[in-house]
Amino acid sequence: MSSASPAAAPDVTNPDVVLVVDFGAQYAQLIARRVREARVYSEIVPSTMPVAEMLAKNPKAIILSGGPSSVYAEGAPRLDRALFEAGVPVFGMCYGFQLMATTLGGTVDNTGAREYGRTPLHVSKAGSTLFEGTPVEQSVWMSHGDACSAAPEGFAVTASTDVVPVAAFENDEKKLYGVQYHPEVLHSTHGQQILEHFLYRGAGIQPTWTTGNVIEEQVAAIRAQVGDKRAICGLSGGVDSAVAAALVQKAIGDQLTCVYVDHGLMRKDETEQVEKDFVAATGARLVVVDAEKRFLDALAGVSDPETKRKIIGREFIRVFEQAQLEILQEEGPEVAFLVQGTLYPDIVESGGGTGTANIKSHHNVGGLPDDIEFELVEPLRQLFKDEVRMVGQELGLPEEIVQRQPFPGPGLGIRIVGEVTKERLDLLREADAIAREELTKAGLDREIWQCPVVLLADVRSVGVQGDGRTYGHPIVLRPVSSEDAMTADWSRLPYEVLAKISTRITNEVADVNRVVLDVTSKPPGTIEWE
Repeated sequence: MSSASPAAAPDVTNPDVVLVVDFGAQYAQLIARRVREARVYSEIVPSTMPVAEMLAKNPKAIILSGGPSSVYAEGAPRLDRALFEAGVPVFGMCYGFQLMATTLGGTVDNTGAREYGRTPLHVSKAGSTLFEGTPVEQSVWMSHGDACSAAPEGFAVTASTDVVPVAAFENDEKKLYGVQYHPEVLHSTHGQQILEHFLYRGAGIQPTWTTGNVIEEQVAAIRAQVGDKRAICGLSGGVDSAVAAALVQKAIGDQLTCVYVDHGLMRKDETEQVEKDFVAATGARLVVVDAEKRFLDALAGVSDPETKRKIIGREFIRVFEQAQLEILQEEGPEVAFLVQGTLYPDIVESGGGTGTANIKSHHNVGGLPDDIEFELVEPLRQLFKDEVRMVGQELGLPEEIVQRQPFPGPGLGIRIVGEVTKERLDLLREADAIAREELTKAGLDREIWQCPVVLLADVRSVGVQGDGRTYGHPIVLRPVSSEDAMTADWSRLPYEVLAKISTRITNEVADVNRVVLDVTSKPPGTIEWE
């Protein structure tokens, strides 16, 4: 069972803590996630953290992530040799592997042996700690320009590739292990098995970390943070905010008031569904605020996507501040906290991860005004979507909430390319409802991650409808498959399902005469268009 806990608040009741040292890798959080899938608690720490501080956390094991640097480049991240001499089992991956090699006297240089993508790995010691029970020939995911040509003294070379003589090594006596490739990605066919061999066999950790631990630890953290004050939670209609609210409700009970802002940017019948499903499942107090006119007035004439996100984030908080005043007038105690369903991918894409760029702002992260008056409570900020769903199931939320497809906080406002108007929203709502209905009928809801439906409002295409030429809007279907939204591929939906969706939309939705399919992966594209 997959589970996790915020990196900033390790669970001191659980002795089996694995530290993932982040060297700026795009996969650092994925490594932590794979550790959790092995039912072992993991915590990410930056490579700049002093080794003494890492060891003070009393980790049962340490994993060194990959990274974009070259180990011999000036200014490249380094690690004190003391880390490898502390008796703590260490597993180096890619850059972490090369750093372990050079720090302990091995040789890493630019031999021209560049490997990217799927690569055949030749295991030379099939009975080793890491590779026991795996094939001697297996496919792994490489991403490196430098290569290790000589292992440190005392290390056994356990695998190679056609161009790299040292693709894995082990030192069982000192419990130090390393691989040149990325075992954390699915393209490494036995990667999870290798990682579990390190955890269970190399480090001797028992797989006892569960979703229940996540809930217990978060409930305690929320109670400590909020104390006897009050909190409000913004329900967006999605699984993230619902699970965050349910966690906080479990922690502080009637100190929480949930506020659902109907900003007019939701999908068809969404408001009614939120009121029915969430309240029935949790018994929480829910206040619904009708703010459609306020949001549409603020968005009038705005086409730039980042500006739209900022406006929606700003208005969202202002509505909350008004709700705060009304709750204070009714109940008296100070409302000092705002609960949000922020996930780790939100943080990464908003520039909050180590070495990451600001791909997009998000109204749960980058879109908040500087003068926000609330202290944030974000109990899911180190979790991936599948982990959030498992927490929701553990909390007893219904399937209609837990298995709901992801939906962005800014709603349909960022699925309209161009100015957001009531007419365009109504048009998109109808097209979106048709697409979701047909996907459900075809039994595809669990097979795809989500299917954003996008209106190209500023584009007109020529068509023929009713024996006459038309100039209507194109609708884009964006079905994607993903595990965690960090990467995604377009879903290969059956042609008959796509045909049914296209026919219904062009027949039933006024001013739409063309439906197109987005077949871009992520990267290079994002899941949402704006």
